[in-house]
Order: sequence, then structure tokens, then C-alpha cells
Amino acid sequence: MNYQPIKKLLKQFKDDAITMDDFFRELSHINVEDLEHTTLDHQRKARLGFPEVIFCQNKTPQQVADIAGAIAKQNYSFLATRASLDHFKAVKRYIKKAQHNTLGRTISFCAQTVHHKPHRLLIITAGTSDIPVAEEAKETALVMGLTVETIYDIGVAGIHRVFHNWDKIHEATIIIVIAGMEGALPSVIGGLVPCPVIAVPTSVGYGASFQGIAALLGMLNSCAPGISVVNIDNGFGAVYCAYRIIKNLPDNQ
Repeated sequence: MNYQPIKKLLKQFKDDAITMDDFFRELSHINVEDLEHTTLDHQRKARLGFPEVIFCQNKTPQQVADIAGAIAKQNYSFLATRASLDHFKAVKRYIKKAQHNTLGRTISFCAQTVHHKPHRLLIITAGTSDIPVAEEAKETALVMGLTVETIYDIGVAGIHRVFHNWDKIHEATIIIVIAGMEGALPSVIGGLVPCPVIAVPTSVGYGASFQGIAALLGMLNSCAPGISVVNIDNGFGAVYCAYRIIKNLPDNQ
């Protein structure tokens, strides 16, 4: 559990910087904060290692800004996914150092200097059309403190491109492979490397791809062992899985 917010609050009370009523109100906010439209879980960082992530889809810009501001007030970094430019503009009014990745549709803010783990997360896409999902994954990795590299557009239509990048692929700690169409690339990578592979199907493809269902089923049915599969277009989810593996590895491994 992270005791720093409680220690800070106790010191403020001891120094007469806040009243007893303020103390109890802020203490309740350390665990759960009611924003009227959102019940914010401030203990998620203590439980899972990273604060609650904001899913912006169907939220108003003001709702996203309220949540981002409440997280930042705790001196926590934050990440928002599926964010529009309007979401970003609303957040930026309150948090000047917030960053927007337009292609990946993310908003991020680092409250402190991020000390990146030495383990290498490699994000690979089969095609250029898969890059938006990869950019969401990359931004997630960066704000979580992972050392991340990307290789884009090395799908099975030109399989020799995999071997052109072999050194980077073979040295990775975990590989995330993002593909649409028939979703074949994770099987190729999974059959070549000893590290875990996390597959992300994308909604890229013609009609028979069924908005990514064909790629999803192909990845779930892969005969290459050691492949895990997340939901369609879920670059964030793939990195969160990788993060929970890497954060428990010793730095010298």
C-alpha cells in the first residue's frame, strides 16, 4: 500500500495547515472520491501498481477533465484512452503538462520522473493501418515506466521483414503483436521466440474480417504456444498485461 498521501495528510494536520474536518474529508478521498458523475478509486495504484485509467469514450470533456484533475491532485500520473481533441483541450486547461497522442487517442501526464525498467517491451504491427492501436500501446507503456520499442509494418504479406528485424525481436523481454486481416503474425512471431507474446487483433480488414473478429478467432486458435490474446483494438490492455509481468521481474534479469 502507498502510505505517502496519508503521511502527507498527517503532517498537514500536525502543522495546523488543515482542520480536523478537512483531515477526515481528505482521508476519505485517499480511498474513494465521489465526483458526482464518477466514483474514483484512488487505491487502485496501491493494489495494481498504476492509478485508475480513464476510458474517455462516451464521457464528456468536462467529465474527463474532472477525473484527470482528481488523479493528478493525488500526485499520481494518469492515462486516458480513446480521447478526442475536445477531451484533451478540457484536460489541458487544468493540467498544462498533459500530452496528447492524436493517432493513439491518448492523454497522458507524468507526475514524477519515470524511471524505466530495463526489460524491453517490443510492439510490432503487421501493417501500417494497425499503428493507431500500437500508438495507444506505446503511450501506455511509456507512462507506466516500461522501456518500449516499436517495429511497424512487417506482416506476413512480406514475411522476410520479420527476419530483417531479428535482433530486436530476439532480444525482447515481452512482445506485443498487433494485426488485423487474418491476424496471422502473432503465430509467426510466437513460433520463433522464447519470450511471452501478447496478441492484439485489430478491426482492420475487408468485410469478411468482421471488424476484427476473424483476426481475434485466428489468434485464439493459434498453434504457436505461449500466446495470450486481448480484445479487439485493445492496445492498452495488452500493455497492462505486460506491465504486470515486467514489474515483478528483478532489474538484473
